[in-house]
Amino acid sequence: MSASKSNIRSRLRGFGPIGLIAIVVILLAGNIVGAALVLIWVWASRTPWRALGFVESKRWVSDLAVGVAAGAVFKLLMKAVVMPLLGFEPINAAYHYLSENTAALPAMFFMVIVGAGFGEETIWRGFLFERLRTLLGNSRRATAATLVVPAILFGVAHYREQGLAGAVQSTTTGLAFGIAFLMSGRIWPVMIAHAAFDVTAVLMIYLNLEEPIARLLFR
Repeated sequence: MSASKSNIRSRLRGFGPIGLIAIVVILLAGNIVGAALVLIWVWASRTPWRALGFVESKRWVSDLAVGVAAGAVFKLLMKAVVMPLLGFEPINAAYHYLSENTAALPAMFFMVIVGAGFGEETIWRGFLFERLRTLLGNSRRATAATLVVPAILFGVAHYREQGLAGAVQSTTTGLAFGIAFLMSGRIWPVMIAHAAFDVTAVLMIYLNLEEPIARLLFR
């Protein structure tokens, strides 16, 4: 290994100008491009894949089943309980165009499964958690910051497109997915749950079920 390559790798993993630029570029690049940049960053910096939660699963079937069920139930709880209690409107105006819009479903499913499930979790949980743990350590306060900071930033990232309701929901889901990731140490189940959460949201809108579900308990 040449000294120059070793120096670049250490700078990518550090928090000097190169390391900070890498973080900013990844966070601003968008879900799919940002996730691709994370994978390049892992390879270029020689960061262990395990550090981002990319651990081979020995129980893919159960991971898939639990992740899908957890994501779908979590979305139903958010729509029927959490968001109504916080006083938000039941209709997601930013995506209401999906209502009975069959032609838009393939592209949207691709975005929520690949862009959100894989992309957002790779960036906001895998990558950002690794960066914060490397910077702050593993104390209780550091772990709390590692959980809360990405969740807040995740919410802020959704504000422009979805408004305050979207930001609050994204912050809440960021906390939930972050806790799941911290507890399991594996990113795959969280990706599956995130994709299932968003697929359930899309189906609610497409089938015009947002308002009935939101009014189920709180009329």
